[in-house]
Amino acid sequence: MQMTLKTYILAGIVGLVVVGAVTAGIVIAVTGDDERTFRVGETDFEMDGRKFQYVAGSFHYFRAFRDTWKDKLTVMKSAGLNVIDTYVEWATHQPEPNIYEWEEFADLPYFLDLCQELGLYVILRPGPYICAERDNGGLPYWLFSQYPGIRVRTSDPNYLAAVSTWYEVLFAKIDPYLYGKGGNIIMVQVENEYGVFPACDKNYMSWLKNETEKYVGDSAVLFTVDIPNEHFECGITEGAFVTTDFGIDRIDEIESIWALVRRHQPTGPLVNSEFYPGWLTHWQEDNQRRDGDEVANVLRRMLQDGASVNFYMYFGGTNFGFTAGANDWGIGTYEADLTSYDYDAPMDEAGNPTMKLLKIRNVIGEFFTLPTTPVPEAKVGRAYPDIALHPVAKLFSPEGQFLIENTRVGSELQTFESLRQMSGLVLYETNLPKIWIDPTVLTINGLADRALVYQDDLLVGCLSRGNAVNKLPLNPGSGSRLKILVENQGRVNFNKLDDIKGILDNVTIQQRQGELEELRTWDISGYPLTNRASMNEFIQNVRTNTVALPNKNGVLTDGPVFFLGTLTVTADNIGDTYLDTTSWGKGVLYVNGFNLGRYWPVVGPQITLYIPESLLRVGANTIMMLEYQKAPIPTMVSFKSYSLLDG
Repeated sequence: MQMTLKTYILAGIVGLVVVGAVTAGIVIAVTGDDERTFRVGETDFEMDGRKFQYVAGSFHYFRAFRDTWKDKLTVMKSAGLNVIDTYVEWATHQPEPNIYEWEEFADLPYFLDLCQELGLYVILRPGPYICAERDNGGLPYWLFSQYPGIRVRTSDPNYLAAVSTWYEVLFAKIDPYLYGKGGNIIMVQVENEYGVFPACDKNYMSWLKNETEKYVGDSAVLFTVDIPNEHFECGITEGAFVTTDFGIDRIDEIESIWALVRRHQPTGPLVNSEFYPGWLTHWQEDNQRRDGDEVANVLRRMLQDGASVNFYMYFGGTNFGFTAGANDWGIGTYEADLTSYDYDAPMDEAGNPTMKLLKIRNVIGEFFTLPTTPVPEAKVGRAYPDIALHPVAKLFSPEGQFLIENTRVGSELQTFESLRQMSGLVLYETNLPKIWIDPTVLTINGLADRALVYQDDLLVGCLSRGNAVNKLPLNPGSGSRLKILVENQGRVNFNKLDDIKGILDNVTIQQRQGELEELRTWDISGYPLTNRASMNEFIQNVRTNTVALPNKNGVLTDGPVFFLGTLTVTADNIGDTYLDTTSWGKGVLYVNGFNLGRYWPVVGPQITLYIPESLLRVGANTIMMLEYQKAPIPTMVSFKSYSLLDG
């Protein structure tokens, strides 16, 4: 087939419009008086009346530091992509009711400006639910406390009202970027893989399409994305273009997948809106990998079919802080997502090109004229010298109590949501009744997600939703004060979207004759552990402290401990690095007060945590680990120039 390239220059955009196989590029200046249209034609997309085909890549701006966005987009441009696909995460932009964020990780307008500057069109996916292996699928946690019993992703009036308010704010920001108004957003998604959501609320889908169309009008194409299965129809709504998603594992089904789309949409281009070059990974499982040659071959097949394709993910990045989500396929199968979102994507977690990227680029070059700009070289990471970390405070000490932001005294059990706490830890304390048997059994019903249990500050066991362990023995002589420290490991991001955190049912002690006695009165303390200003103040308060560890083997039997050290960086040796958590247990890493994310090397597969250069400064950098379970002796950490994600 024949292909020509047409470059449009308008309001800073330089884009590639594809109409068949490779010929020389033609540069045409488009005046501001010309009408700009992007629409679905009989067989193809049409941009300003000319055929358009795309190869896009997903890059979620909220998974990378703002000052790195341009470099990463430049790599994607050099790899032959002409469109960037991104979700908009509601929870990032509205972390609390009536509070909106548009700076740093949330600077969406700047991200769109960069795409425009580089001549990249944008597919915007505002959700409001995005999945994306993010906490709660990107929905703000506060929906569940603001509207108890809310039924998200349905026609629930409270949910519709919250979405409507959010969309009014969001689309005011992005309106100038819509293609028909001079910008580079060519497509806007309605919902996300709604076909597999059990509600199958057609009225909701129709409402959301209309609500989105109210702002987009005919300035961009509205579309849906759904998994090609028996529930496909539930995600379709009249007036939105239908697309699907699949990976290399379904290569033998491509014809039947396209046929499924054609049954619902007889004309128009074919689109794979999420072509998976890698896959997501949970803690306690092997890292997921996908073969680059297979990825390239399936891409070739789809482009031969004339389809447009978006790679999910092309650059994955990092789930900084407590933003990683989880999956739960049934009782006892809760699986928390990794901090790393490397995804085995064509660009690695730091944004470097991989061999997979080059193989994909070669296939793109068979159908499109590739940019003359070469793919940038991979940045070399820094292997800084090992540093010692000193135990400076215990979580249960007066110093640790500085980080408590929510308390209830003499209360019934509370959830994270009822405490208005997004994540972190919640400590539940109560006095044990007289126990008449030895041992007895403590049962925590509705644990979400993981609990360290103490009697009089002595660790007596660990319970886990993910491993379906909710009982442990207690001895009556081991202490009268019961402490249950509950960790939120990430809200479920797929299908189940009412993943309330904390202790959701009751806590019981077994007495004589099998009688269960419920523990009803609790003192509750919330440790959100995310406020950077508070963490830096805490570091200043404890930096000269030294606390004794409870034993010589590093097991933290009297509660989590903060370990603090200093990494010194020189001006001529500053760069990305990877902190190696080998020999540590489970916890959270802070760099210069910033919550980098969770680590858990005893189960893996992620062993290193990526520290971007953006987070470091010349001179002294504070490295702090809040370790829950066990520290190495001596308490050291090392830094590598590369990641370890297959441990």
